[in-house]
Amino acid sequence: GAAMSHGHGRCSCCCGEEAAAGAGDRERAAAWGLYLRIDRQRLQCLNERREGSGALVFRSWEERGDRSQFVESDDDEELLFNIPFTGNVKLKGVIVIGEDDSSHPAELRLFKNIPHMSFDDTGREPDQTFSLNRDPRGELEYPTKIARFSNVCHLSMHFPKNFGAETTKIFYIGLKGEWTQAHRHEVTICNYEASANPADHKLEQITPQTHFIS
Repeated sequence: GAAMSHGHGRCSCCCGEEAAAGAGDRERAAAWGLYLRIDRQRLQCLNERREGSGALVFRSWEERGDRSQFVESDDDEELLFNIPFTGNVKLKGVIVIGEDDSSHPAELRLFKNIPHMSFDDTGREPDQTFSLNRDPRGELEYPTKIARFSNVCHLSMHFPKNFGAETTKIFYIGLKGEWTQAHRHEVTICNYEASANPADHKLEQITPQTHFIS
């Protein structure tokens, strides 16, 4: 819980961190390593002003302070990320770095295992919602309800609003958690369930037979 507190420890964050990249920092960098488990070919960012810029905000913990890479929204302040993973993820926490002004996102809504979400789909109930504070240095960690995010093959992140600017700007999104290899048919089931069709659950009994095809 220390990461959530403001006052103490802030100084050591900005001054001593680069100087003393000790074991603690290596552990921290490893914990925030889920960006390596994103299927970059299928990663989508909707309403990004520059195509492909949404993917740039998912990078290493050490590079979180890089201000040259960012995504900015286009038509309005909304951004929607569709993030497929290369296996199953237990998501434990999120960090969002923006500008210290009104372009910083003010809210984050998380949805799990709904591939290809569009803005039309964001009307449904999210799995978790966070009110965000301005965090230009990546000091605030938003802990997820781990039981709810323990088997995630696809994560959608919806930023519905900011602090009043016309567009939203994000420099870094950190995803903390654990990754495990998915079995072939688990991925198939994940895709089935995404279409939210009640008949899908009957199909699940058939899935093992798809091995004959492959």
